[in-house]
Amino acid sequence: MSAREDILARVRANLGVKAGDAARRESALATVAAKAQGPRPVVDGDPAALAERFAAKSAAMSSTVDRLRTMAEVPAAVARYLAGNGLAQQAVCWPALASLDWASAGLQVEGRAANGHDPVGVTGCFCAIAETGTLMLLSGPETAATTSLLPETHIAVVPVSRIVPAMEEGFALLRAEHGELPRAVNFVSGPSRTGDIEQTIVLGAHGPYRVHLILVADC
Repeated sequence: MSAREDILARVRANLGVKAGDAARRESALATVAAKAQGPRPVVDGDPAALAERFAAKSAAMSSTVDRLRTMAEVPAAVARYLAGNGLAQQAVCWPALASLDWASAGLQVEGRAANGHDPVGVTGCFCAIAETGTLMLLSGPETAATTSLLPETHIAVVPVSRIVPAMEEGFALLRAEHGELPRAVNFVSGPSRTGDIEQTIVLGAHGPYRVHLILVADC
């Protein structure tokens, strides 16, 4: 018997239940499915209103926000942002974004996971949470978590159609589209920060110094 099996056997013994009790499992699943949501703020579900709220909440979390009409405009917008902040015109991106015309914007962008030497990481997102200005990112072979965590600058492309009112809708969308949770779900609310030293907020303590969000209307 493995350590895991031993632990679970002890738990079952203390609860007085047997392994493989299908009826008990179905009852538990039904209880979870029927659970009503608790009190929550009212958030306007109109796409334009969600985009406005997401942008405002993101700015409050020290992110910067740009708005575009199409995905084709993304490379030029990234180049403007990097130039405006005196940053190198090179980055890595999720493979799904590698086909954009980065070269025409004067950028050197590789479609791969980031390592500790990459200055800029460009990602998409699974969805975005309007209530808190938060990105919801799922780990996977094509959506490496390192691309948003290791570079000092994280740029995220956010389709306006993927902005949801709150966490509840984000997890509902995850269940509907993926069923099971991936290995990791990362929530990004602005640059990393800490207030451990004299309660003074310091950005970039254990992750990106900068988070720049590009909201795209038509994608």
